[in-house]
Amino acid sequence: MTTTEAPGLTEAAAAAVEAARDHLLGLQSAEGWWKAELETNVTMDAEDLLLRQFLGIRTDAETAAAARWIRSQQRSDGTWANFHGGPPDPSTTIEAYAALRLAGDPPDAAHMRKAAAYAREAGGIEGSRVFTRIWLALFGQWSWDDLPVMPPELMFLPSRVPLNVYSWACWARQTIVPLTVLGSLRPVRSLPFDLPELRAGRRPVQNATGWGKAFNALDRFLHVYEKAPVRPLRNAALRRAAEWIVARQEADGCWGGIQPPWVYSLMALSLLGYDLDHPVMKRGLAGLDRFTIEDGKGRRLEACQSPVWDTVLAMNALSDAGAPAGDPALLRAARWIVDEEIHGPGDWSVRRPDLPPGGWAFEFDNDLYPDTDDTAEAILALRRSGLPEARGPIDRAVRWMSGMASKDGGFAAFDADNTQELCTKLPFCDFGAVIDPPSADVTAHVVEALAKEGHAESPVTKRAVVWLLKAQEADGSWFGRWGANHVYGTGGVVPALIAAGVRPDKPPIRRAVAWLEHHQNPDGGWGEDLRSYDDPSWIGRGTSTPSQTAWALLALLAAGERSPAVEAGVRWLVDNQRPDGTWDEDQFTGTGFPGDFYINYHLYRLVFPISALGRYLGRDR
Repeated sequence: MTTTEAPGLTEAAAAAVEAARDHLLGLQSAEGWWKAELETNVTMDAEDLLLRQFLGIRTDAETAAAARWIRSQQRSDGTWANFHGGPPDPSTTIEAYAALRLAGDPPDAAHMRKAAAYAREAGGIEGSRVFTRIWLALFGQWSWDDLPVMPPELMFLPSRVPLNVYSWACWARQTIVPLTVLGSLRPVRSLPFDLPELRAGRRPVQNATGWGKAFNALDRFLHVYEKAPVRPLRNAALRRAAEWIVARQEADGCWGGIQPPWVYSLMALSLLGYDLDHPVMKRGLAGLDRFTIEDGKGRRLEACQSPVWDTVLAMNALSDAGAPAGDPALLRAARWIVDEEIHGPGDWSVRRPDLPPGGWAFEFDNDLYPDTDDTAEAILALRRSGLPEARGPIDRAVRWMSGMASKDGGFAAFDADNTQELCTKLPFCDFGAVIDPPSADVTAHVVEALAKEGHAESPVTKRAVVWLLKAQEADGSWFGRWGANHVYGTGGVVPALIAAGVRPDKPPIRRAVAWLEHHQNPDGGWGEDLRSYDDPSWIGRGTSTPSQTAWALLALLAAGERSPAVEAGVRWLVDNQRPDGTWDEDQFTGTGFPGDFYINYHLYRLVFPISALGRYLGRDR
């Protein structure tokens, strides 16, 4: 569709993209990378204090600074949420409350009374998620007997047997292995207080059916097994778990570059005799400092860091804005990305043992867990950078990424064929995604990268395109696994299909365009609230944000649209730009676990609008 462009919009968009580009260039490190804050929720900070209490290393200064941040995130009703503007979350509120009690906040203080009242009304500790009750069990505020059992003996299950550790997603297996140690040894550390004010006095009703009922019966058996006087495999299983954990520590001391396996691994190894002076423990604790932000708002811990992701997105944005091959900023970034290439095997090798390594991970140090999503965006960025020595890494990445296709033709982030739904039925798994099946957004990024590299006609790409076409929702959109939500999925899939040779006039593209136009806000922008993961009435609905508006524009522009909808979206970006060239975005538009854990990538508000405006102006190459 074509239309007459709004007067002056081209000039305004050009001024906006140049101001945004200048701002982005000012954020590049001397080494070439970009890294902005990865904001999540206060459970990271509460659990950091509880970890330090458990290990006996908590300081008054750390506690006061963390408490200041936690208090600043409490809402007027006394609750904490998992994302900006979201509904109150009982477990997050309970963990934040416990941390503030640790910091000395009295239970009769007004903000604490409100929090406790909400927690009780929402079901109290009894109704909180399993992970929250594990933290409370570590400090005697919940009984280990009342938690689901995950025995360390599962370390001995072969990879072909259901429920072995490689049946879980990489982030879940790294978390579950140390938790089997904690659940086996059942430690209890002291607190200077108890938490009766968080008790609701009633147990949640269990109405399990099918596999859930069967696994509840298995859990009852495992509780009996835990109390057996002779368990000949237990010590060997604990040793195997410790070896597995230590082997997966990264160079910077982390585990997987993410908070959950990191904190549980430190506690598990401590229980298994690793003292605080042991090199593994010292690296692990020192590494947490690298993930800590302390400023006037307080002390907070990033759940993860995204320098590779941020850098390749920034490179693609600059190229979309007209930066030529050989641009100094692109070359600095490209050299850094090339140095971050993964050269060795990892857990992904269990399912693909004959596949040579390649690709990139998300973080500074995560060599065991490259992912196809970062790899796809890195290929797109490097191929436009003009760096001659990038050719080898690109070719190796294409080979590795292509080999990570699942049997159905789609692509997941970290593993191939990690689709065993049985894992999700365990009573232990009431929080977060625990498997890593193919998703539309990841598959789209892979398809786009392969197509741009000249592989649009390859069997791998063709099967992935078919997977994407089958995954289109009835309303014309695509689900977004790693970003919010259908706007993200649709914003990624449409450009990928066009790159792979699907014509803009084909029904799947027209249906996607119609869906985006129908869900444009009256102000010209796009937004989708994270509640859309739980409540279909929120799909495509939400406050307009810079990143989501840009995603919608990227899809419409790829489809050849120069419509009133496109002009209104571009105008929204122009009108909402800050004087310094960036945009405000309080909303969380990134997804960790759909329905449970969300992310505000602070660079999204800048890189995606640059790409959208650059492509609108025709500067991309």
